Amino acid sequence: MAGEIHRITQETLDKLKAEWQHLTTVGRTEIARTIESARLMGDLSENGDYHAAKDSQGKMESRIRQIDNVIRNHEIVARDAHADAVQYASIVQVVYEGDAEDDFQEFFIGSIEEKPEGVLVASPTSPLGAALLDHAIGETVEYEAPSGVLRVKIVGLR
Repeated sequence: MAGEIHRITQETLDKLKAEWQHLTTVGRTEIARTIESARLMGDLSENGDYHAAKDSQGKMESRIRQIDNVIRNHEIVARDAHADAVQYASIVQVVYEGDAEDDFQEFFIGSIEEKPEGVLVASPTSPLGAALLDHAIGETVEYEAPSGVLRVKIVGLR
């Protein structure tokens, strides 16, 4: 969404700038070559390679616009690695009320652009993310979900 401020770390901003640079140079050149090669195969109405290349081009251009929006509308946030409470860019382990302590789920509190592999994302403005911020290990927080009020206990923080 244009104008929305994206809170990201400097590391993520640098990564996005590099991705944007690659897509707008190498990516566009490669897609143009692929489209041209497919176009030379003949009838475009039944040319699967051409349609696939055009689809890839559309997805790439969409990603370029998405990255551009984040780069233009960002706020750099720093994470205190020694904080005792959940903060932006924390990975928090939670157990839902009624579940066993070792049956935890991990959530990254931050932007989808910064999502570590294998961890779910909870935006700091989402009900869960907002409820977890500034709370410490051992605390239980409540948040409003579509199915009603849910309670989660913070069992880990990294």
